[in-house]
Amino acid sequence: MHLGAHVGTAGGIDTAVERARLLGASALQVFTQSPRQWRHPEPDAEACARFRDRRRATGMATVACHATYLINLGATDDTVYHRSVQALRDTVAAAAMIEADGVVFHLGSHLGRGLDAALHQIAPALEIALGSFPSGSRTGLWIENSAGAGGTMGVALQEIALVIDELGRHSRLGVCLDTCHLWASGVDITDAGRMDDLLDELEGRIGLDRLGCLHVNDSATRLGSNRDRHANVGQGLIGRGLAVMLGHPRLQHVAAIMETPGAAGHGADAAEMAAIRRLHRNGLRRWARRADRV
Repeated sequence: MHLGAHVGTAGGIDTAVERARLLGASALQVFTQSPRQWRHPEPDAEACARFRDRRRATGMATVACHATYLINLGATDDTVYHRSVQALRDTVAAAAMIEADGVVFHLGSHLGRGLDAALHQIAPALEIALGSFPSGSRTGLWIENSAGAGGTMGVALQEIALVIDELGRHSRLGVCLDTCHLWASGVDITDAGRMDDLLDELEGRIGLDRLGCLHVNDSATRLGSNRDRHANVGQGLIGRGLAVMLGHPRLQHVAAIMETPGAAGHGADAAEMAAIRRLHRNGLRRWARRADRV
């Protein structure tokens, strides 16, 4: 398993690789624009080339780009919907330029109508995004599960599978699982049996091969709260139980990327990287002992 963090891009997107390297990370995630604005800056071709070069030089295993939080493919307002589609296209273009492995995005909210009522909007939006990848690009589109507040879509794996099926199971479509969101939606990821069930469901409905990455965040709110409040790993209500998911034998092929506040509130830091490494090692030992008992 490759462990990493969401890092900043101040000074150019290429600087993100060095920030991740200094943390000791082997995976990273970036925003290609402000996460709370619609406007997407024109990608700097030279900075993108430096990013690709530095990634190869450092051996950074996984790179993800997170789309703006404003995207809502279930919007009933035409302006918001069209801006959402364009924002996803812009992120796809920028991600392809740095040869990212995937674009992580949220489906948005069905605004009380239910997912089925919004599918007629989601499908064409994703078709446009999928059709905007340049020839030869390997970047995927990874739907992130949500915590469940405000009518958000993609809370359960069944909902994400429905969207993927609606798009004919396009080869670029995948999923990103967030530990805090799973916990908030009522999935107890600290329980080994529940984790087995979750991954069985993922394999059956979507396919483990479509799991692009994990977002590893502790939770500041209780199990089933439907509230998305990240805490530093091991310091929230999931706590050391994060080791159960991190150490699961069926997840060792994916990257685990933190989106935590860190000690200073500016993102994951060296202490956070040390903490996730400890949790990962502890999780591997837990599953090894469990296998010995079977």
